[in-house]
Amino acid sequence: MKIYQVGGAVRDILMRQTPHDIDYVVVGATPAAMLAAGYKQIKKDIPVFINPADGREYALARRETKTGCRHDDFRFETSPDITLAEDLIRRDFTCNAIARDPQTGEIIDPYNGTADIHAKVLRHINAEHFVEDPLRVLRLCRFTAQLDFTPAPETLELARQMTATGMLAHLSGDRIRQELFKALDTPRPDVFFRTAIRCGALAAVLPEINQLFATPERPDYHPEGNSGEHTLLCLQHAVGQSLKVKLAVLLHDLGKTVTPPDILPAHHGHAEAGIPLVRKLCQRLNIPNELSNFAVLCCAEHMKLTLVRQMRLSKLIKLITRLQRNHDNNIPDFIHVCTADFLGRRIPITMEQRQTLAADIRYLRRAARILNRIKATDMPNFSSLPKDKTFAEHWHNFQIEILRRTLTILVPDKH
Repeated sequence: MKIYQVGGAVRDILMRQTPHDIDYVVVGATPAAMLAAGYKQIKKDIPVFINPADGREYALARRETKTGCRHDDFRFETSPDITLAEDLIRRDFTCNAIARDPQTGEIIDPYNGTADIHAKVLRHINAEHFVEDPLRVLRLCRFTAQLDFTPAPETLELARQMTATGMLAHLSGDRIRQELFKALDTPRPDVFFRTAIRCGALAAVLPEINQLFATPERPDYHPEGNSGEHTLLCLQHAVGQSLKVKLAVLLHDLGKTVTPPDILPAHHGHAEAGIPLVRKLCQRLNIPNELSNFAVLCCAEHMKLTLVRQMRLSKLIKLITRLQRNHDNNIPDFIHVCTADFLGRRIPITMEQRQTLAADIRYLRRAARILNRIKATDMPNFSSLPKDKTFAEHWHNFQIEILRRTLTILVPDKH
């Protein structure tokens, strides 16, 4: 029995980065031998074991045979005579098919992955094995963003062929979501989407996002030319923010793809038009409610941050109420989304524009703090008010009066 580190951890070590997911492959062993050594098998039909001593996964060297169209339709074959090279050849890219002896530090690199790491190239190992798993097309796109690697021409062409034959249609919403979330968490999520466009994957798995690149924008306001380029610029300004913010930034302008443009596309009404598109995409990918609800909220309301100081106080209260519904304080994240949208343009943002945005943000935050400090019992005539359907109107008027007296900028309210 011989144990090796494999996969991304070895790649990270060679790139002088801290490894995260450390995987091991065991050569020359059987399931019975693993169990006898104290390892615990995860599932009866999967040759992966947990070492109770360190809690890590150890997989038997194996061959795989494709049995269907889905991502996980494989039959495993394990045997003590399966070599390390045979196990590594079934992996996706050469940079991920390098093994390391944890005892000696020796690097075993049968497919020249080290050279591709130095050249910053993503290259598939074996075309026959690569096409067995359509998820590898999305992994190709994600690794270009995560590692700052360039796809080898033959690998990009193979991904194009896989996409053209409809193989990505067999990917579940869960698998697409997982790769999308990992891509959004990279330093360059825009690279993921550009690579996905080059190989046709974006149209196959995220057609709503792909359509943004065919949606024109006003050149005087968005010289980047289309809504897709604007979205990618916005994403770059959201790097470092939470996944919740980045997903909302990605989806905030979907309504522009269905609003009929005029001579100079202004996309009037695109915020409301995008709501059903965002909901449909989130449902298809099984995106958690917390993230999908916030994405819908930002799609509907993202145009309003720069209007808060011109709003009637009644509308301002309604906006803040929506942002804080269900006791979730979404205002900080909402501000991050709107700021990324504001900055996501290929035109210089003047100091005056930045100061105006900062003033809008301060105004919204101050109004929210004021509203959060007051309670219905603070109303002077609270005890004598009828607790019927008119009570909400009295409470709303009280909120307006408090804002009118305490907000820095007084805004008249018209009922």
